[in-house]
Amino acid sequence: MTPIIELKNIFYEYVGEENTLALNDLSYQIFEGEWVAIIGHNGSGKSTQAKIINGLLEAKSGEVFIEGERLSVENVWDLRAKVGMVFQNPDNQFVGSTVEDDVAFGLENHGIPREEMLIRVENALREVRMEEFKTKEPARLSGGQKQRVAIAGIVALSPSIIILDEATSMLDPEGRNEVISTIQKIKREKNLTVLSITHDIDEAANADRILVMKQGRLVDEGTPEQIFSKGEQLVELGLELPFAERLKLALKQRGVPVPSEYMSEERLVEFWISNLKK
Repeated sequence: MTPIIELKNIFYEYVGEENTLALNDLSYQIFEGEWVAIIGHNGSGKSTQAKIINGLLEAKSGEVFIEGERLSVENVWDLRAKVGMVFQNPDNQFVGSTVEDDVAFGLENHGIPREEMLIRVENALREVRMEEFKTKEPARLSGGQKQRVAIAGIVALSPSIIILDEATSMLDPEGRNEVISTIQKIKREKNLTVLSITHDIDEAANADRILVMKQGRLVDEGTPEQIFSKGEQLVELGLELPFAERLKLALKQRGVPVPSEYMSEERLVEFWISNLKK
């Protein structure tokens, strides 16, 4: 099976920062329909690789493939159309005076006929449950609503890949849940591939696979269960653990017997209830 995203031996360093590689021989594959989360400490290269995949930055060396086609100066605009990015601050993405104007902006840039554009805007807003806000000013929306509008703008363009670049980091818990549930719904319906660059462990826990970065290198990968079960090793990398794993670690340090495998909060509650009945 051909990967939908493939990085081969990517090196990147920022201007003026010689001998400090933001990405150091980075290689991995992502397949169609996967949800892959990339986690790591600040400065580990998470957002840099997202921009390289989308052609916003050019690697010092190495190759990027999107749907089997090598990214180059000649095809960057064509391949970028396959990759939609949702950034950290939705206010920086808004250009329209109303919600529907903003969703239509990318379609206008791609020369989509007006009749088709109107249909796409309506459908995209319905997908993210924001159709009733189409005539509202984006500035008057909540943080979660703003990100849902930003997602609608991407969905209207029909990409095969969505990259969430710290897209929930500025939101409160309710806003985060809004955005994640929206992405999950759209992914199911359209079989999208999702790449999530995140500090939010709960967001990463929704992924099919997690890539762990440190100082520009890929140091581990696996399912959420495989990654989060390494508790103390992740803490040493400066990463937070899900609440259930932090509780297990604290209990283990106090000599309380707990399962070694990864457990969600619901599974941990079930474990304690079953033990109380014994």
